[in-house]
Amino acid sequence: MNLFRRPAPSLDDLILDAPHELPSESLMPTVARPAQVFVRGQGSWLWDSEDRAYLDFSQGSAANSLGHSPQVLINALAGQSQALINPGSGLHNRAQLNLVDRLCQHTGSDQGYLLNSGAEACEAAIKLARKWGQLHRGGAYRIISASTGCHGRSFAAMAASAGAGASRFEPLLPGFSHVPFNDLPALHAAVDAQTVAIMLEPIQSEAGVIPATEHYLKGVERLCRELGILLVLDEVQTGIGRCGTLLAEQQYGVRADIVTLGKGLGGGVPLAALLARGKACCFEAGELAGTHHGNALMAAAGVAVLDTVLANGFLQHVRESGLYLGEGLARLAYRYDHGQLRGHGLMWGLTLSDDCADAVVKAALHEGLILNAPQPDCLRFTPALTVSKSNIDEMLVRLARAFARVRTAQLQCRKGIAV
Repeated sequence: MNLFRRPAPSLDDLILDAPHELPSESLMPTVARPAQVFVRGQGSWLWDSEDRAYLDFSQGSAANSLGHSPQVLINALAGQSQALINPGSGLHNRAQLNLVDRLCQHTGSDQGYLLNSGAEACEAAIKLARKWGQLHRGGAYRIISASTGCHGRSFAAMAASAGAGASRFEPLLPGFSHVPFNDLPALHAAVDAQTVAIMLEPIQSEAGVIPATEHYLKGVERLCRELGILLVLDEVQTGIGRCGTLLAEQQYGVRADIVTLGKGLGGGVPLAALLARGKACCFEAGELAGTHHGNALMAAAGVAVLDTVLANGFLQHVRESGLYLGEGLARLAYRYDHGQLRGHGLMWGLTLSDDCADAVVKAALHEGLILNAPQPDCLRFTPALTVSKSNIDEMLVRLARAFARVRTAQLQCRKGIAV
């Protein structure tokens, strides 16, 4: 017996070249980050401090809708910063009014309000629904959402989400119940006299890019209309062209009473929006405010992003690129015996054959490709809406190498081969 035999290597040891981790004592460890420090970006590419290039198919979890440092956004921020940055949320500014007007016009909304993040927008939607319940539904306050949804990590949004880890921050805000996604009978059974709204994502991104079926979402809308309760759609991840239409609701042929937007609206800067239609417009002065809400600098960025997305041919490009990406991922999934591919436009989730998503993300980073894994067995692809077919082709090559690297490492681990 060899007492000096080295222990079998871990999967990470076999995938990676033992990366040196940078000191991080000053940064709270709230997110697991790789060691690389990124210093610049352009379009679909990022460069680290060692000047190595990475193809980015996460884009800040879909926040960088036009890619890294697009010229239109640079120009908008530079021009606005020289004129006015933040006059205060208690005063009007031109960029704020322009963006709200454009959003309402192109989404068929009656009122809009600008905030800093998608979680804030969802918090505001919850406040708006409960205010409406007091006015029009005898004080009803309960909100039904999907058990695998994600609406943010602030307290009301976290209670609406009820995702993993929420129990660490109990007691959560009461007044929320959760039913399985794409299950109309469960939703019907959950509604009672105290229900004021149903709050859903058209595509559950954090759950692994799970789209609502058309039958389900239309059934939800019909149920809300029959019972006189509000439909709230969280389009923080799906809105602003991500799915090939300005809002995902347009693909389903439904119309929510309240819509939340975030991520891609700012193109990479902190910006979100709350939109309300018809009877849901019931906020009054003093009921919603924030120091940086609607500030001119971020609103100017939103105008630039929205005008770009609405330009002739842009959404058609998103749809065509999305189909091209989906076809390429399907071929790769078949070659490596992985599972189901789901999504719309430029938002795709690929189920893997086992819980190796984290290993694939690490292997992809080694190959110069940035990906995201919302679940242990799922990869998520949210490239820039401006992504080219050549970018997609290059991503598929690097992803194939990452799959091969993980497969080899898994086989070596099973055999107990030491490095």
